[in-house]
Amino acid sequence: MRRVLIANRGEISVRISRTLRELGIEAVAVHTREDLHALHVRSADRALELSSPRGYLDAQQLLDRARQANCDAVHPGYGFLSENAEFAAACLTAGLCFIGPAPAAIAAMGSKQRARAAMEAAGVPIIPGGDAHTLFEATTTAARVGYPVLIKATDGGGGKGMRLVNAESELEQALERTRSEAKNAFGSDAVYIEKAIKHARHVEIQVLGDQHGNVVQLFERDCSIQRRHQKIIEETPCPALTPETLAAMGAVAVRGAASIGYYSAGTFEFLLAPDGAFYFLEMNTRLQVEHPITELVTGLDLVREMVRVADGQALGFEQVTRRGAALEVRIYAEDPASGFLPSPGKITRLRSASGPFVRDDSGVYEGAQVSASYDPLLAKLSVWGEDRPSALARMRRALADYTIAGIVTNLAFLARVIAHPDFARGAYDIDFVSAKLNELLAEPTASESTRFLLAAATAVATQAAAETAPRTEQPGPGGLSPWVSAQRNTLKW
Repeated sequence: MRRVLIANRGEISVRISRTLRELGIEAVAVHTREDLHALHVRSADRALELSSPRGYLDAQQLLDRARQANCDAVHPGYGFLSENAEFAAACLTAGLCFIGPAPAAIAAMGSKQRARAAMEAAGVPIIPGGDAHTLFEATTTAARVGYPVLIKATDGGGGKGMRLVNAESELEQALERTRSEAKNAFGSDAVYIEKAIKHARHVEIQVLGDQHGNVVQLFERDCSIQRRHQKIIEETPCPALTPETLAAMGAVAVRGAASIGYYSAGTFEFLLAPDGAFYFLEMNTRLQVEHPITELVTGLDLVREMVRVADGQALGFEQVTRRGAALEVRIYAEDPASGFLPSPGKITRLRSASGPFVRDDSGVYEGAQVSASYDPLLAKLSVWGEDRPSALARMRRALADYTIAGIVTNLAFLARVIAHPDFARGAYDIDFVSAKLNELLAEPTASESTRFLLAAATAVATQAAAETAPRTEQPGPGGLSPWVSAQRNTLKW
């Protein structure tokens, strides 16, 4: 490969550009007019504008831009068209290498119902559930598996198109709303029902395969800290996973990937029940947002591996060793106190965290304008430690170092989650944020002595600023300041 079009934006486009540069491959970015000054545009070797109203979702224009730049391949990143089998197939038809799995594998896992059927046939344990095409069918399925249940979009993902139903009396309204959300988000109102497993953890297995039939698992990530079904903190290893369960979960993921001829990077998502049983949720046929923590503990560059696999190369290894522990937090332009509403605007000050074993995957810079048109993810802060306590300490320090001004972010909220005693003990599940929300939103209360010191410091700072501020005086004759007029009157020509 000589030149790759990155069919994405934001931090993931920046991250892909960096690996391509290390490999000696030119990175070609695309952007809407709104993203003209975005960091991913500045990070690439070349950038082309997308004039279509559909922007990053216009497959045909993306292919046109790839041809215009004489690209050899396309990397889809995550989101947008990354799991669109038609786009992957169109790339191949156009003579472009698609840096991802085969279109058939994407299609097999693209529908949650088809994915459940395929994995069940492969011997992968799935959550009890069934169809919900009509209210009668939904009622029948829910009664069979037992309440509470989850209504989920068949073509959904990213936590969207999902609703918890605790009793039959809630089912009809929940079904209508979920269908409406699914239609708006994914273009299809198809939904299905799964049994809701209480106090479960969301654990996923990273897999990597090549085009020669080799598939390996790269350990797990615990993604249980979520708000509105969307992940905000991930860590590896999972504090609640035994070596035996990890081995079984990894073997299931490898078997599932092999059953559909999967190659490239992919992720199997599971629910881990309190009794240790685990159930297949879905497979993401792309690079995950949280892939940096897997890279930190394995030493592998997953984007590099995806490029090598797409180029037809074999993995070159049968197993990988994991070392230490890693955590990632997602920094969003959102206001937790206002229901996590997006907070677009201009970043007036930015100081990212740094130091030993700290990684900042950012898509913004000081002075950047954060748009309301896209996902509010600004950056991903990841840390590594020789064990979980050291990784936690490093994340607490890194979050304290991170500064963003001009917009509202979730930095303080993330710091409170990391500092919470239950999280520190690893005693959490997918309901942690909703159950502890009031605690996590509460502002810390300063002692009387601390308040006195803050007030005194503020008074001293205010006085110092007043004494050093430039004095303004009324202009003199001719609009000149009195100082300039006085100086001119004393000059001898």
